[in-house]
Amino acid sequence: MSVLMLQLAGPLQSWGATSRFARRSTEAAPTKSGVIGLLAAALGRERTADLSDLAALRFGVRVDQPGTLLRDFHTAHHFVTGEAAPVSERFYVADAVFVAGVEGEDALVETLRRGLAAPVFLPYLGRRSCPPSRPIFLQVEEGAGLIEALRREPWHAARWYQRRRRDERTVGLELLIEAEAGDGPVDSLRDQPVSFDPLNRRYRLRGVYRPQRATVTNPAARPVHDPIAALGSA
Repeated sequence: MSVLMLQLAGPLQSWGATSRFARRSTEAAPTKSGVIGLLAAALGRERTADLSDLAALRFGVRVDQPGTLLRDFHTAHHFVTGEAAPVSERFYVADAVFVAGVEGEDALVETLRRGLAAPVFLPYLGRRSCPPSRPIFLQVEEGAGLIEALRREPWHAARWYQRRRRDERTVGLELLIEAEAGDGPVDSLRDQPVSFDPLNRRYRLRGVYRPQRATVTNPAARPVHDPIAALGSA
C-alpha cells in the first residue's frame, strides 16, 4: 500500500456535498467525491465509467490554511434564446490550502501519479471555475499509512500565512480522515461516490474521523533569542 499526496491550493475552491437547486454550498475542506472526480478526470474517465476502484481508496485531508467563506450570486443566460437562468447562490472557500491523501494499492497509486503528470481533462478544485494555483501532485509515500503520511508532510500554507503565525515554532493542523472500523466518534457525510453519471448521480454516507492534530514546523518562525549565548559571543 502507498499514499498519493496532493496539494489543493487556489484563489477559490468549492467542495459541495449537500448542494440543492439554486443554493450551492461548500464544505470547509475538500470532499472525497470531489477529489475522486479530479483523479478520474486526470485519467480521462467518462462520467459514466465505473468508479469502484477509485471509490475504494481511503481518503484524508490536512487543513494547512483554512481560508474564508465567500458567497457569490450567479446569473446566466442561454446562449441561443437569451433566456435568463434562475439566480443561484454559490459559496466558495477563498485563499485556502489543503494537503489530501489517497491510500491504495501500489499499482493504482502509480497509475494516478502518471495521470496527474499528464491529465486528460484539466483538474479543478471542486468546480470548473476554480483552477489550482500550484501543482497538485506532491509525492508518493510508500510504506506509510494515510495518517502518518499526512503528519510527515511539510507545511504548505502560503508564506504570508506562515509569517502571520511567526510567533509559533510549531503549528497544529486539523486532520479529517475517512473512518475505519474501531475509530472513535465520527461524523457522517454523504460523500462516498457511487456514480458520476449526470442522469444518475449517487453517493453514500461515509464516516469522517478527526484524530489528534498534526504538528508541523513553521519555517517562518522568529529565531529564538538566547540571551546567555548572546553574552558569550559579545
